[in-house]
Amino acid sequence: MSIRIGITGGIGSGKSMVSRLLSMMGIPMYISDIEARRLTLTDPDIRRELTALIGNDIYTGSLLNKELLATYMFGNPTHLQTVNGIIHPRVRNDFRQWAEQQQKRCPLVGMESAILIESGFAGEVDAIIMVYAPEEVRITRAMQRDGASRAEIERRICSQMNDEEKRRHAQYVVYNDGETALIPQVLQLIDTLSQNISYLCPPNK
Repeated sequence: MSIRIGITGGIGSGKSMVSRLLSMMGIPMYISDIEARRLTLTDPDIRRELTALIGNDIYTGSLLNKELLATYMFGNPTHLQTVNGIIHPRVRNDFRQWAEQQQKRCPLVGMESAILIESGFAGEVDAIIMVYAPEEVRITRAMQRDGASRAEIERRICSQMNDEEKRRHAQYVVYNDGETALIPQVLQLIDTLSQNISYLCPPNK
């Protein structure tokens, strides 16, 4: 029996760190942000629909006009939903195909997504793991990482589902507060999820 896990958490929570640890332990990880960017550039249906929606300036050759897309998406909540409605179904299908291939060699695979629940991707996984850190810790991390102002990070936090709501959807919580050891939690999580299957997958040949 194969298991698909979803890793989520707010900005600065450290979900990417947890994903990297899982990947280092041999678990294939699908990073939805990276794959969404790839598909936005390469999927002909996304390209056609975004062009019809926003105009020809949304692409310049093989490049996406990210500033124009961001201006359109965040200028109106309805616009954001429309763009997500174009991209998210393709990401979902891509993940399904990817997971099917990966699970031929490894019975445990994962998806990382900041908006796992909001995007509807939660239905693609068997268990949701929320990476949690106190808000002040998250703000400090994100400011240092992105070189952004406190106000900008707080605005991003307000635009995401709050932690308490995420916790209600999650089956497991990993604490990444800078004080609780992270690796033992991840190992225990894998052991709990995998039960009688090995969490270390054979290397790619």
